[in-house]
Amino acid sequence: MTIDRRAFLAAVSAMGAGAIASNAFAQSGGKPSGEPIRIGGTLAMTGPLASTGLVHKLTGEIYVDDLNERGGLLGRPVEWILKDDQSKPDVARTLYEQLVTADKVDLLIGPYATGNILSAMGVAQRYNKMLVHHTFGIPKLAKYERQFPAWSLGPDPETTTPTLLLDMMAQSPNPPKRIAVVTSKFPSVHFVSLGARDVIKSKGLEEVLFLEWDFGNRDYSPIAGRIKEADPDLLWVGGLGLEGVMLLDALKKIDYRPRNHFHLYPAPGPMVKAPEADGALALTVFEAHPPFTDNPVAAKFVKEYAERATKANLPDTAVEVQAAASFSAWQIIEAAVKANNSLDDEKLATWLRSNTVESIQGKLRFNERGNFGDDLGRIKQVQDGKWLTVWPTDWAAPGATLRTK
Repeated sequence: MTIDRRAFLAAVSAMGAGAIASNAFAQSGGKPSGEPIRIGGTLAMTGPLASTGLVHKLTGEIYVDDLNERGGLLGRPVEWILKDDQSKPDVARTLYEQLVTADKVDLLIGPYATGNILSAMGVAQRYNKMLVHHTFGIPKLAKYERQFPAWSLGPDPETTTPTLLLDMMAQSPNPPKRIAVVTSKFPSVHFVSLGARDVIKSKGLEEVLFLEWDFGNRDYSPIAGRIKEADPDLLWVGGLGLEGVMLLDALKKIDYRPRNHFHLYPAPGPMVKAPEADGALALTVFEAHPPFTDNPVAAKFVKEYAERATKANLPDTAVEVQAAASFSAWQIIEAAVKANNSLDDEKLATWLRSNTVESIQGKLRFNERGNFGDDLGRIKQVQDGKWLTVWPTDWAAPGATLRTK
């Protein structure tokens, strides 16, 4: 299920002063006092996931600062205890153990990337802690009842994501018939990429190439050569972080440019800056343009993020899918704590399974398999140095349409 743009805008315009005041990034409250509420988590601040981990770090800092300006939680200031998991699931597992047992944090927020989140989830389950996380890509593995995703791609992204892409491409002047699938073995992108192969087959399209590489690979020249040889109408890249950029660079070196190419979870800043990425397609749940920014909470976040990202010299200063998912995770925590006036993990988890949370992506619910809800996925494209949503058309950036070759 996808969220209807008209319903989204109607909900935004219907917000009265009271409703907006209850939302994140809305109004200032009294000055918080007393013992801080400690929210613990890890992020990949070093290692191959660091380029995207930094986006989540900046987003969390913005949110916590603003939350404290608005009165904190339960009248108390909020402190974010953040540790570097080095992009390694085993390190994440150890650090979440420390957060619960040594740091004795009140609440947990998940790390970036599926493998690390799964490690954190195991620790949370061992101690009966609620875990809100933002980028978990394999819903069928989310079996713990007190974990809640802000990654709003529904319970079956291995089907719904490639279907969304191929349905869009079917509307283009030259619908692709020959498709190459190349993918990292990183769990979440590999899972969705294997699902894409099934969807391609079900639609009667031809798979002309399938290749895999180990996560952390640095040499994409052999893969680039095989892609050039296959010369597909559409290249599906199951890449994470900088992998897609490195693959495009390898293709450039052999003088080959894919006619149409989709990247599942790219590092948005580096990709949008690469000249060879013009026309690249990717999955999104939010971009920094209308109609998303018609939401006043989103508009404020977009402005604040741009200012801080500029100061931090991030390669991209625009809010997009990773920042939006991270922001939404904090919105989930705030909504649950305020609705229950409590930090009790069991009470918060019970409430979330029975209620919805207004986020900058849209309305989130947690009552399907793995506590996932609606698939709010959209498709964006690099056009003239910017990421612009192009599909579904009622979520497209003003004046933006899909460009194909």
